Amino acid sequence: MRKPLVAALFALVIAGAGAAPAVAAPAPESAPAHSSASAVTADTGAPALKAVSLAGTVALSNCSGSVVRFPNSADTDPALVLSNGHCLETGFPEPGEVIVGQSSSRTFGLLNSAGTKVATLRASKVAYSTMTDTDITIYQLTSTYAAIRNSYGISALTVQNTHPTAGTAITVASGYWKKLYNCNVDGFVYRLKEGDWTWKDSVRYTSACNTIGGTSGSPVVDQATGKVVAVNNTGNEDGERCTVNNPCEVDASGNVTVRQGINYAEETYQIPACFTTGNKLNLAASGCVLPKP
Repeated sequence: MRKPLVAALFALVIAGAGAAPAVAAPAPESAPAHSSASAVTADTGAPALKAVSLAGTVALSNCSGSVVRFPNSADTDPALVLSNGHCLETGFPEPGEVIVGQSSSRTFGLLNSAGTKVATLRASKVAYSTMTDTDITIYQLTSTYAAIRNSYGISALTVQNTHPTAGTAITVASGYWKKLYNCNVDGFVYRLKEGDWTWKDSVRYTSACNTIGGTSGSPVVDQATGKVVAVNNTGNEDGERCTVNNPCEVDASGNVTVRQGINYAEETYQIPACFTTGNKLNLAASGCVLPKP
């Protein structure tokens, strides 16, 4: 997560691009866009990506996100946007709090592959939001997948319904900054603790993904498949132990490890089982393990 806005701006000025985010300081609307090839080359020196671009990502007022669908979603279903729980416009959900069906008219800037805004999408409600065990907000939109594709030529990203694998080449695609970060899944964290919140089985990146404020909520995309395997959410900025903006890793025996400058994401493979026909949330569905209200 992130410090208050003024502190966040100051921290980014002092620390530079290595600062790890959660909620971001707003950038000018005219922030320069980066294509898939230029962003990845600039950040990591890796070859231009083919499977991953900024198409389908969205910019929120203070975070990133993406238009997502599940393996069983239909083109006629209302589209969904995935971001972080701590990006919720009404504030951070408390530990143990789960928000379902909350009214929302939040807007999202839809990007194409080059990072150009092509549309403004609008939410009809918060389908699901929590910072317990994971850090996700899922908005239901007023538009269907078919309407978005037919009007703007943009298809939703598919959320993978199986656990990600260590070593996988990934891209963190930030709609807020119109920028891609290229690295690998370094491993998985039994418990990631930050302030009062604890997340389970988090993804740890290799150091090349030096995400900054505003990348919170970005989809983490498997470069080989183009599917979403996690949602970017935090990183240890100052080397502190288990404090806000300084998450720590806790293993099954209770041992604590602090990795300053390393960033993390929350897995998303468990989400599809909780959405049934019509993209309707059903927390009682078979296989659904998301926290319940």
